[in-house]
Parts: sequence; C-alpha cells; structure tokens
Amino acid sequence: MVDRHAGGGPIVRKWIELSGEHGRAYRAAPPRDEGPGVLMLHAWWGLNATFQAMCDRLAEAGFLAIAPDLYRGVVVDTEEAAEQEADRDEAKRAASVAAALDRLRGEPGVRPGSLGVVGFSMGAYYALNVAATDPSVVAAVLCYGTGPDRDWTASPAAFQGHYAELDPFEPLDGVYALERALRRDGRRAEFHLYPGTRHWFMEPDRSDAYDEGAAELAWGRTIAFLRERVD
Repeated sequence: MVDRHAGGGPIVRKWIELSGEHGRAYRAAPPRDEGPGVLMLHAWWGLNATFQAMCDRLAEAGFLAIAPDLYRGVVVDTEEAAEQEADRDEAKRAASVAAALDRLRGEPGVRPGSLGVVGFSMGAYYALNVAATDPSVVAAVLCYGTGPDRDWTASPAAFQGHYAELDPFEPLDGVYALERALRRDGRRAEFHLYPGTRHWFMEPDRSDAYDEGAAELAWGRTIAFLRERVD
C-alpha cells in the first residue's frame, strides 16, 4: 500500500484565487503536489504568517492544505481590531469557506468524499458549520473554538478538540456542552484540555498565550487524528 502521507523534499506553496469573487487562499502541498485534503481556517487575526506556517506543517505531514483568506488581505494584531473585523461580512466569510472547500475537492490526489478541516478560534466556528452540513467532511479539529448546538446526526465527521483551561472566550461549560451534544448524536468526539493554558496557546506569535509544550502535544494529536480519518 502506498503511504499517502509520506514526505521527502520541499513542499509546494502558492497563493490561489477562489472561484467567483470569494477572494484568495493559501495552498501548501507535499513535494509531489498532491495528497489528502485538509481545509485550514484561521482565527480572527486574519490569514497571517502563523496560519500560513500551519498550512506548511500540514503539507510537511503529507496533506494538501488550503486556507481561505477570510479577511480579504486584512491582518490585525490587537483584540480590539480583531473584534471589529470579525463583526464584518460574516456571509462573505461563510461563502469563502464554501468556495475553498469546493476548490479542495478538485485538487490533485484529494478524495472528494474524504476531507478534513482544522479551525482555530473563529475558524473553529466555521469548521463546525461545514462538518455539520457537508458530508464530504470526515474529520474536524477544533482549536479553542465552539459553536451553537444543532442536530449532528447527519454528519459523518469525527471531532477532535483542543481547549485551554483558562479561557474567558470559551468557558469550559460551553466546551463540555458541545462535546456532550456531539456524543448525544452519535458522533465520535475526543476533546483535550490543556492545564494552565489560555486561548491562542497554539499560536507562536501570541506571546501572552503561547505554550510550546501544549502546542506541540495538540499538533501531534491533530496530525494523528487526520491521518486516521482523511485518506
């Protein structure tokens, strides 16, 4: 059997234009420029260098990753600016996510019915949306983000979550409620809590929250989960 996650050599990086007027996306692929498909959805800072680097790491792990630029070129660094940007054009962001997922399905080596999605904070909200509504999504990784309860019975996805213990943005009551709801509807849900960490603990450019040990543990779990589910 061929290992579709095998690496070796430099990865392939480029910016691509999504269909219609849905903006651009960052694309990173293994050296052979094909592989299992993963959609990567950034946090409310925008598609900055940190999230581009996470796409690169997905490619190094053997996946073909696409990250839509949900802010259309805007990158912010403060919570105040991020909150203002996140309040704008939610419908456009959702449309860009859908366009990026459609683009991912047609990429070389991607099996259209076996896609993964990884979302950070705001991106986790959109990851939950596509996992609930798109039957091609078989794995969803949620990094310190949740969403509203819904009927999950029609989703074929398995879910993995990575959550901070000290997080005013995502209180643990809401995290555990989401985990219970997924399991209630028969979905596999494995949620991990990282003691002493804060929101954004996986992002190296957030010096007030980054926890290298927790981040690497969460990343290793993410890759293992995606390799198990996405082929």
